[in-house]
Amino acid sequence: MPETASPGAAQIREADRKGGPGHTVLLALALAVPVTKLAYTVGGGDAVRDVLVGMEPANWPDILLGMVITDPLLGSVLGVVVSRVIFAVFAARGAVPLGGGTARALRRAALTLVNPVAVGVIDACFFGPWWGLATGLAAFALRQGVVVEYRTGRRRPHHRHEQDRAGHGESGYRPPSWLRRAAGVEQWVALALTVLVLPFLAFVSALDGQAWTSIVACRVTDGTRTESNRLIELSREGDGVVGWNLDAEEISNGLGCTGEESRYVREPWWRR
Repeated sequence: MPETASPGAAQIREADRKGGPGHTVLLALALAVPVTKLAYTVGGGDAVRDVLVGMEPANWPDILLGMVITDPLLGSVLGVVVSRVIFAVFAARGAVPLGGGTARALRRAALTLVNPVAVGVIDACFFGPWWGLATGLAAFALRQGVVVEYRTGRRRPHHRHEQDRAGHGESGYRPPSWLRRAAGVEQWVALALTVLVLPFLAFVSALDGQAWTSIVACRVTDGTRTESNRLIELSREGDGVVGWNLDAEEISNGLGCTGEESRYVREPWWRR
């Protein structure tokens, strides 16, 4: 006999359909974290407005992107969370094939594997093979609990025709007790990563005192005076750079720029 749906199954299903708490957390972080990063790095106030104007709206996502691709732990956890949110959304819409047979088993395996493999490959390109392997395995593991819950009927697809077709889950499917327990643990791990670990890492990265992009040393001309200043690169124009001048605290055009190894602008917030 298939397992009966838990009392909160309808709420879980509805949350899955909308992306669960991950959807809300990701949206909030996408809005708040880049502004926090910018404000702490350049000093807040008028500097934030000047930098945003200098970057132009099309380049504003560069702040978040720069944080993700320069922080291995943040990038990896974000990849795992996004992978699971996407999977939960599609599973709630009936994407998890139910029933026995080789064809359905292969479809389930492909659905569960493809995205984690892609996330792992992307992570490996930025941070190396070990980061990529760990991220891919974590993303894969956090999908297994969702598959088990839909197959047992503890969760059901959102669409009515899928519920009618699938009933209360996959008839005759009885996973071993350890797998049912693992599915429950997966729920808590995914929730902790989404609402605790990811926001913590994001704000730590925002307040670490590093620029989100390259810092370059350039010749900056002010009237008749030419100096060598450090700029946070915002955009490229011709053979020069438009950037936030860390010495003059204003937007400047720099020429003959050379990259600097360190991206630190100030001390991390927790050391001040």
